[in-house]
Amino acid sequence: MIKKNYIPTINISTIYKYGLNSKKSLKILEEIEKACTKVGFFQIIGHGIRQRDIKKITKVGNLFFKLKSEKKFKLAPKKWNKKNKNLYRGYFPNDVNGKEGLDIGDLKITKTYSEKINSKYIEFIELNKCFKKKSIKILSNYYDNIFKLSELLFKGIIKLYGKDPIISKKAFSRYKTLSTLRFNFYPNQNKPVEISKQDGVALGCETHVDSGVFTILYQDKTGGLQVQNRKSKKWYNVPFNKKALVVNTGRAMEFLSKGKYKATNHRVLWNKKKRMSIPFFFEPSFDFIMNKSFLNENYNSKNGVMYKTFLNKSLKKFVEYQR
Repeated sequence: MIKKNYIPTINISTIYKYGLNSKKSLKILEEIEKACTKVGFFQIIGHGIRQRDIKKITKVGNLFFKLKSEKKFKLAPKKWNKKNKNLYRGYFPNDVNGKEGLDIGDLKITKTYSEKINSKYIEFIELNKCFKKKSIKILSNYYDNIFKLSELLFKGIIKLYGKDPIISKKAFSRYKTLSTLRFNFYPNQNKPVEISKQDGVALGCETHVDSGVFTILYQDKTGGLQVQNRKSKKWYNVPFNKKALVVNTGRAMEFLSKGKYKATNHRVLWNKKKRMSIPFFFEPSFDFIMNKSFLNENYNSKNGVMYKTFLNKSLKKFVEYQR
């Protein structure tokens, strides 16, 4: 039996109204902490991103996936399009893992800056090959807003640890972040990606955990996302709420919190209906030194591993990143 209300919904408008330092906001942050530690997933409303902006970004995604294959492949990484230089982000076809996808990095990155940094993770992708100026602006605005929202949530977690939220700048820089805006498009899948070994359920996306600090997701009304209870191993639906965004903690948050905020298994059910989801993977700067002292003690940036190395290990299990 799958319980419908397992995933809590939290109204965070109080944080916007009163700031992180107010007692009213502290209560909201404690709700978030409880959701992160007990479930690993929660939905947020009052998040400041307008419904019309979500509709716009959804329309941009749908228009892209309606393009002919040869057009979409203009944004594909070098593995699928030898003419391109991008290695990490871009378009991947549905024969990879049963779904099509488009990964977009920070739109503030210019071609000149990308060449200067010389990192495969900080790429300039020529979106104008597939998108009009108006659509690129919509993408850029959404990235800006969802990044600010993610940063606010992370600053709230830092506040709960009794530290100054300003230290988030040590982990996140707009020109170095590996944060990715993704469009997942599930076409009319003729067969499931896999059959769950646990309960025999047909899946459109395999069971996994995310790599970053937070993932903030918009899912359409088709739904299909399920979350696993860590203790009972039972699966719970994430209900569709047009006003809500779905938030979950990833492996980076689990690492930085010394396991307090655990990354949680989730999956997508196989559905013959078309479906699109838009996750934003909130990831630190590629050169941020991952150290468990960041939240818990005095941060030591000399000991630890660079986030790009941490991420690379996490992504090895995902077929679309085997490039």
